[in-house]
Amino acid sequence: MNKKLKLEQLNRISPEQFKQAEKIPLIVVLDNVRSLHNVGAVFRTSDAFLVQAVYLCGITCVPPNAEIHKTALGAEFTVDWKYWGKTLDAVNDLKEKGYTVFSIEQAEESIMLPNLVVNKSKKYAVILGNEVKGVQQEVINASDACIELPQYGTKHSLNVSVTAGIVIWEFAMKLKK
Repeated sequence: MNKKLKLEQLNRISPEQFKQAEKIPLIVVLDNVRSLHNVGAVFRTSDAFLVQAVYLCGITCVPPNAEIHKTALGAEFTVDWKYWGKTLDAVNDLKEKGYTVFSIEQAEESIMLPNLVVNKSKKYAVILGNEVKGVQQEVINASDACIELPQYGTKHSLNVSVTAGIVIWEFAMKLKK
């Protein structure tokens, strides 16, 4: 029988150790994400996979915030973050710093996530858009490419935090191999 592990058996690192740990070269950018629960979930997933930072842009709420904390469970204190008034400014800054920037969006010529090839010597940023409008077109235009998640059902999109989890996982697995 498989016995559930207790928290102290999981051997998780402390917040101080997290700050010192080597991160994967990935920044997650939230482009006008409305839901505070989505923001918190992105922080929590970013903590789980040692993401370098989260950029919060436009109307995206920033910590400290009780609603973000409900989902982040403290990850908003461990994961580095920065606020940008305009997502386009964040994208331009990332590109100046040598990041390859991907918008997560259904677009012409988008790369299906399973087909994405990454180079471990490069730095990456992924942009997730508003729950209704997606990533702004001007942000897509400034991105290096778009990544799309294959879907087979009747719905045309996934929740922002679910998409973030899938994308972060894929980058973490490809960058850590």
